[in-house]
Amino acid sequence: MQVIAQLSFSCAFFIFLAQHSGIMMDSINNIVIVGGGTAGWTTAACLARVLNQTKSKITLIDSPEVATIGVGEATIPPLVEFMRFLGVNEQEFVRKTQATFKLAIKFTDWNKVGEHYWHQFGSVGADIDGKPFYQHWYKSRLQGNQNNYTDYSPAIAMAKKNKFAIPDPRQQSILNGATYAWHFDALLVANFLTEYSVELGVDHIRGHVESIAKHDNGFIKSVFLKNGQIITGDFFIDCTGQKALLIEGAMGAKFESWQHYLPMNRSIALQTENHGELVPYTESIAHPWGWQWRIPLQHRTGNGMVFCDKYCTDEDALIALTKNISGKQLTEPRFISFATGKRKELWKGNCLALGLSSGFLEPLESTAIHLMMKGVIKFAEMLPDKYCHQATINEYNRIMDIEYLSIRDFIILHYCTTSRTDSPFWQDCQNMPIPDSLAEKLALFKNQGRLFRSEFDLFTPPSWYAILAGMNIKPDNYDRLIDISDTNQVNSIMNNGLHNLNNTISQLPSHETFIKQFALKT
Repeated sequence: MQVIAQLSFSCAFFIFLAQHSGIMMDSINNIVIVGGGTAGWTTAACLARVLNQTKSKITLIDSPEVATIGVGEATIPPLVEFMRFLGVNEQEFVRKTQATFKLAIKFTDWNKVGEHYWHQFGSVGADIDGKPFYQHWYKSRLQGNQNNYTDYSPAIAMAKKNKFAIPDPRQQSILNGATYAWHFDALLVANFLTEYSVELGVDHIRGHVESIAKHDNGFIKSVFLKNGQIITGDFFIDCTGQKALLIEGAMGAKFESWQHYLPMNRSIALQTENHGELVPYTESIAHPWGWQWRIPLQHRTGNGMVFCDKYCTDEDALIALTKNISGKQLTEPRFISFATGKRKELWKGNCLALGLSSGFLEPLESTAIHLMMKGVIKFAEMLPDKYCHQATINEYNRIMDIEYLSIRDFIILHYCTTSRTDSPFWQDCQNMPIPDSLAEKLALFKNQGRLFRSEFDLFTPPSWYAILAGMNIKPDNYDRLIDISDTNQVNSIMNNGLHNLNNTISQLPSHETFIKQFALKT
């Protein structure tokens, strides 16, 4: 599913850069990050790691007057690789952030009320005779196979049984096809990365930006704080959230709305005590006008509702949420407004937007932290000089546009393929416009079940197949080239693989037991 290979290459590049960078007259020697939280401190941590053998100065300005959103508690596997690049000890991270492990997302009531399906992390089955496993599975399905596509996923096999283990890549195992991410307390993660960044020399300033000065060429020169401080820099990174103080307020980068594709614009978040088993997956439960999330942490459960105020009031959404939570409520509900879309220019002049200041896609597939992480990684790979040449800016924006658009299309897929007709919201989802890029992908799939991935797509074909199969979207036929394979042999491979997978899973510890053992390691 993920871009782990790309991240590994990036990490190797960063190390090379850190070892060979030096101060040059035209280099960016003074980077100012405005805004803290997960976005600001992840950015600071990455740049501090990349530039820690140079004399570059990194300053983060964190306003005591701005509350951190702090609800993005579910992640996807590339973040694990990112933390490894930072040199973070995973046991310490899990312990200090109250993290649990995440193998998948369970979608309930999305296609029809009473049904559910899974979106796995990692592989499903394995290619047979050079053809995607999906093709062989779909042919077998037409011939009477009752197993779902994701039943052949190591991650889903563990998730269903509430089991967990980290596969050892040095040993051959059927579990090696599984990847994982974390659920964590976003505020504790920000604190963890604050400590990490400050230890690497990031200058942490507590202050509120009141005004911004610019050079004659339109670049940002400095920011003026409420306490009278003036902070100058060569390059500025906007992590001020939806306020977009620098990228929009100073640089005038416009926002492109995608509300016509994804109409959600409100959410509620609240926390409860844990109740029942600590499961290794996120739950997404559809309602007549939106969907509910349930995210288990070690010390509590994160709950929330995402909805559109055209179809539902705040009061009705809150009533539905509180009726569908387990455990004692620990916090008052927090309502958050948002607009789906992105900046037309994520990088403009000497200013880069990361996090909510760059755009927002609803948290259905837990991609917010990934987009922010990918944004700072790509910036570090393309680290400019003080002149910030437009060709570099254009290429960065082009690459990040593709990343955003591919994730946008994947999220739309969950809505436009629904069979639900029990409410105006779901009826409208069936009839809403979809982007040409998604329409073309679905048309290709409809023919013979084929899917292709571009180099910047986050989600691989197995992820698309999982959603399409879960929403009961079927191709007209399978790829006829798989008829070359011996049907009996293929069925034997599939049956033996499923048998071995289930036998292996039965020997694993429970998710909660694994966490307790793992977090005690040093």
